[in-house]
Formats: sequence, C-alpha cells, structure tokens
Amino acid sequence: MNHISKSYRIFSIINIIFLSVLGIICIIPLVHILAVSFSSPAPANANLVKFVPLDFTISAWQQTLGNENFLRALWNGISRTVLGTVISLTTITLAAYALSKEDKDFRGRKLYIYFLIFIMLFNGGLIPTYILVQNLGLINTIWALVLPGAVNVFNLILMLNFFRTGVPKSLEEAALIDGAGHFRILFSIYLPISLPALATIGLFTMVGQWNSWFDGLIYLTDSSKFPLSTFLQTIIVQNDYSQMNVNPDEMKAMSERTVRAAQIFIGALPIIMVYPFLQKYFVKGIVLGSVKE
Repeated sequence: MNHISKSYRIFSIINIIFLSVLGIICIIPLVHILAVSFSSPAPANANLVKFVPLDFTISAWQQTLGNENFLRALWNGISRTVLGTVISLTTITLAAYALSKEDKDFRGRKLYIYFLIFIMLFNGGLIPTYILVQNLGLINTIWALVLPGAVNVFNLILMLNFFRTGVPKSLEEAALIDGAGHFRILFSIYLPISLPALATIGLFTMVGQWNSWFDGLIYLTDSSKFPLSTFLQTIIVQNDYSQMNVNPDEMKAMSERTVRAAQIFIGALPIIMVYPFLQKYFVKGIVLGSVKE
C-alpha cells in the first residue's frame, strides 16, 4: 500500500509539473502579444519587447477599438458564433436523441449511423460544397457560414453515447408510462442531465465557429460582412490594410506590429472569457458517455 501511495505521489508531482510547464508555454505567447500591443512603435519594431510593455501606450488599442470596420467584423464574428452554436447544438441534440433509441424503437437506426460515419470520413470536397451553397442562394449571407457543417458527426457521436449511457432508462420509461411525449422527455429529462455534455460540445462548436476564416473568404463577396477571423486574415496574413480604412499618415505614426498584436489579442479574448464559465462542465463532459457500465 505504501509503495502504491508513493508511486501515486510521484506520478502526481510529475503530472503537475508537466501540466504547469505546458500551461506556461500556452500563456507565454498571449503575454508577449499583450505586451507588444501596449508598447510604443520603436521597441516593438526593434523586437525588444518580451513580456513587459516598453514605453507604455494605448494608441494601438485606441486605433483598433475606434475603427468601425474592426468593430463591425467583431460583431459579425460574435453573431456568427452565437447563431452557429445554437443551430449546431439544436440539430445535434435532436439527432442524438433519436439515434440513442433501441433498434426496435427506431427502425433503420444503424443505417443512419453508418451513413453519418461515412460522411464523416469522406466528403464531397470544396467545389461541390460551394456549388451547393451557391444554388441554395446562400452566397454572401451569414447562413453560408453556419449551415454547412452544422451537424458535426464527431460531436453527434459524443452526445449519442452520452444519451445511451448517461441517462437512466428508468426515468424515460417512467415518463412514458405517465404519458409524456418525446419532446417532453427530451426537454424535461435528457437536457437537464446533459449539461456537461452540452457545455463540452458547445465549447468545441464555439471555438470552431470563432476561428473559422476560410469559409468567409469563399462565401462572402462583401468585405463588410466578414467575421473577425476572416477580417484579421486579410489584414495580418495578406497585409491588406485597406480593410481598416485608416489614414496612411496615421498608420505611419503607429506600428503595424502593435496594431496587429492588439487585434490578435482582442480576437482571442471572447473565447478566453467564455472558457472559465464552461470549465466546471468541460472536464466531466469530455469523458461522460465514453465508458459503458
């Protein structure tokens, strides 16, 4: 027993050290970007800024938060993320509930599951997807960003496994005896028990929607409708500062490096703010339904 306890303590110490180092490695880039965004142009352009701002200034943040195009893109990104997450969670929950039933209750259930797994492994490709979106009249609308891929099969399988293993069948049977319908059972029994799983899948979906930039480039023809991720890609990667609509004389007085740093940090801030509220569900939800009792 002492040997096991000692081994467990050693493992715990090593695990804590490893995770602490990994956490620091993840935080260091954010701290560096934040320091650059609050530094004056000279030290930022000379790569002298490490983790503490040099010649502290908020000019880059003033320029970024005072720019109408950036704020519009920020709102577009938030709208796209909220709408896409709601649609995805709704469709995944409804599909997972139906597919969690036994074969005798849902004929053809296995056929649907095989079909979903097949399309998860193989897809039609970019060109057929674009043609489909175009024929549906979704080009240059927010629906082109949130409807394709709304049902993520991996997330659907997570929710399906949770419904089959995490929700006691006795509760559903009792509700059926009392005359409850499927929608009443779903909203009164399944969803309250499924908060950890919903939070986990919701976090996956939010991060994916917020970080997605490529679909905005190919489906949106009006740059004023770009979500923030696409907006930042055109500026930071393509160096197209025309999207910022900034006076060239004003840009000369500032540093593109500090402005980019402020934009990148602001782009990461919403997810950083949301994550702590979902943390208490995330660790539990990621493993629920993975082991069948």
